[in-house]
Amino acid sequence: MNINNSMKFKSIPLLVFTLILFGCSGNKSNQRPPLEIPVVEVIQKKIPITDEFVGQTYGYFDISIRARVEGFLEGLHFKEGGRVKKGQLLYTIDSAPFDAKLAEAKSKLAEAQTRLVQAQGDYNRIKPLAEEKAVSQSEYDAATATLGAAKASVTAAKAQINFAQIELSYCNIKSPISGIIGITQAKTSEFVGREPNPVVLNAVSRIDTILVQFTISEMKYLQFLKYAKKNADIYKGKDSDKAIELLFADNSKHPYDGKLDFVDRNIDPTTGTILLQASFPNPDFTVRPGLFAKIRLIVDDESERIIIPQRCIQELQGKFSVLIVDSENTLQYREVEKGPSYGDLQVIESGLEVGDKIMLEGFTQVKSGMKIVPRLEVFNSVTLNKE
Repeated sequence: MNINNSMKFKSIPLLVFTLILFGCSGNKSNQRPPLEIPVVEVIQKKIPITDEFVGQTYGYFDISIRARVEGFLEGLHFKEGGRVKKGQLLYTIDSAPFDAKLAEAKSKLAEAQTRLVQAQGDYNRIKPLAEEKAVSQSEYDAATATLGAAKASVTAAKAQINFAQIELSYCNIKSPISGIIGITQAKTSEFVGREPNPVVLNAVSRIDTILVQFTISEMKYLQFLKYAKKNADIYKGKDSDKAIELLFADNSKHPYDGKLDFVDRNIDPTTGTILLQASFPNPDFTVRPGLFAKIRLIVDDESERIIIPQRCIQELQGKFSVLIVDSENTLQYREVEKGPSYGDLQVIESGLEVGDKIMLEGFTQVKSGMKIVPRLEVFNSVTLNKE
């Protein structure tokens, strides 16, 4: 055998071994160490039982501005969406027809007063003659009746003048309250005051206090009633730690707590619900009538509940889950059922047990099945204080 060929065959295993060695060492250098991720331990705390109810916002007063007489709209004297004051002129309607009615009513009053003077004179002449039996009783009765009719005609004519003046005053439509006015439903030169033409021209709302009307089921109402009897001051806004909260469609919270000020007289038999109303300060006018809203209120005494920080929860297609850390420090998805929230905490109805460790943040860096280095964070009763 050729010596050179023999040396080539002997060098092949050495080359393969060298490549494998370097390849393995290269793979080890590319492996990333497990990420250090903050986790929290699921705890159980005694907190009040709260519930959320869907409602809608209303102004403290929401008053429609109506055209109370028919006519052509002559002018708009306000800025749409702006603030108006009580008694401020909003609309003017063509007053010419009503000026004519008033003039006609005044002329009829003058005619009635003339007839009254004549009837009074006839009566004054006949009365002494009737007392002396110089005229018949029928003539006296006729004079008396004529005088009475003349007086009634004057009274009727004055009433017509008052009515004409009232109609004329309706041509100047003024704001009944101070507040925010909306967009107009009629434009200048449009005929208003008779269907199908606009009758309701606008609306003015007083919104320095906002009202929220919401309904609760019969069972929730009975539960709430028991609690409210023992904690009457809470729903009068006297206990800020347990006040009524207002939340919006984006889950943001109104900065002012409210009070319960109205419970309807009956349960609606068709829906099995009862209407309630809460009021909230709104000094900066941020809340407007017609908003979708949720009311959060305490419906029962404190009880032991499983709670976690709200930021631990992920939502996908209406389902809620957390990343739980198992005994081998591996992340696993766990579906959970949410209960009511309290401050920045979330009550969990099912899916977790006390002592479970769940991931707190950093969801974009990990996935289920990944090993991590857990860094335990502590959340305690301090977290229970609402912001």
